[in-house]
Amino acid sequence: MSTSQNSIFELMSQSGHQNLFFCNDELVGLKAIVAIHDTTLGPAIGGVRMLPYETTEEAIEDALRLSKAITYKSAITGLNLGGGSAVIIGNSRLDKSEVLLRRLGQFIEGLNGNFIASLDVGTTQRDLEYIYTETDHVAGLPKAIHGSGVGDTSIFAAQGVYFGIKACLKELYGSESVAGKKVIVHGVGSVGERLIAMLREENARVYVSDITEEKMLKVAAKYKAEPIPYNEVFDHEFDVYSPCALGGTVNPESAQKMQCKIIAGSANNQLKDEVTTSTILHERGILYAPDYLINAGALISCYSEIQNYGVDHTEFVIKNIYNATRDVLKKSKEENISTFEAANRIAEKRIQDIKKIKR
Repeated sequence: MSTSQNSIFELMSQSGHQNLFFCNDELVGLKAIVAIHDTTLGPAIGGVRMLPYETTEEAIEDALRLSKAITYKSAITGLNLGGGSAVIIGNSRLDKSEVLLRRLGQFIEGLNGNFIASLDVGTTQRDLEYIYTETDHVAGLPKAIHGSGVGDTSIFAAQGVYFGIKACLKELYGSESVAGKKVIVHGVGSVGERLIAMLREENARVYVSDITEEKMLKVAAKYKAEPIPYNEVFDHEFDVYSPCALGGTVNPESAQKMQCKIIAGSANNQLKDEVTTSTILHERGILYAPDYLINAGALISCYSEIQNYGVDHTEFVIKNIYNATRDVLKKSKEENISTFEAANRIAEKRIQDIKKIKR
């Protein structure tokens, strides 16, 4: 991609973005980009991601992609939020500092409430605290800092995936029970491990895989699950493949090899080459629960924090992921389209409907 103004505007136009903001503060070493996709439903919310992007173009494309996904995630789960994203160009282990994050907070404050910052790759709750020093437009804070904060959101993220899995099982087998079902959890970070605990409580036959062998073996032993080497995941038959780490594991090549009946996990951007891959899955009869729907638990918890709702309300909304997933599967079957396309159409319809009363 060229860095010309025309190409940036073309990218924004193609994806329907409203705003793209840049912050360059050489004094503190901050190079940040905030993308706002759509605010029809409410202010844009998005994670603060810090990565050592090789080029500015790569950072822009990531911010645009992430912010659009949040718009759809909010729309399909019934939240009154828009989609946004903040990316910081830099190494989170070497370049991150209090002053850098507080400067970002000042920048976000200058956006007049149109963007709300939350967690993403390369940032922690401590980082959010620094940002919160300069702006109130932050969500995902610990309870000690913000009275309505929900603290660790991984439990809510795992709950959403759990309900998504049950919805797919109901569609395929006529029963939502995971008891006796073979589930492979690919990636055993905080969300993956919490999901494993839920599945084992209901006597699912759980298999675990992680790029870090030591972590994989530790979690497998803790929950009496069976470890599977990271590069052998697609060589085995499972009822459910649950990607809970990096995105892109479901691509045109792996989609042809998979021996599972359901794909439902917490990883973002699970499908690489989304249209092609989702079509292959649809043709092969593999049920794919759209990631931006079933991994929305953390976003839902942030929305509850913004609205000063309690944990009970958060869990109530997360439970609706089950029904929302069933609606996607029903639309996919009735219109003979992929579940990816079905979810997109449902999300886009809600945005268009709300636009009619906000116009």
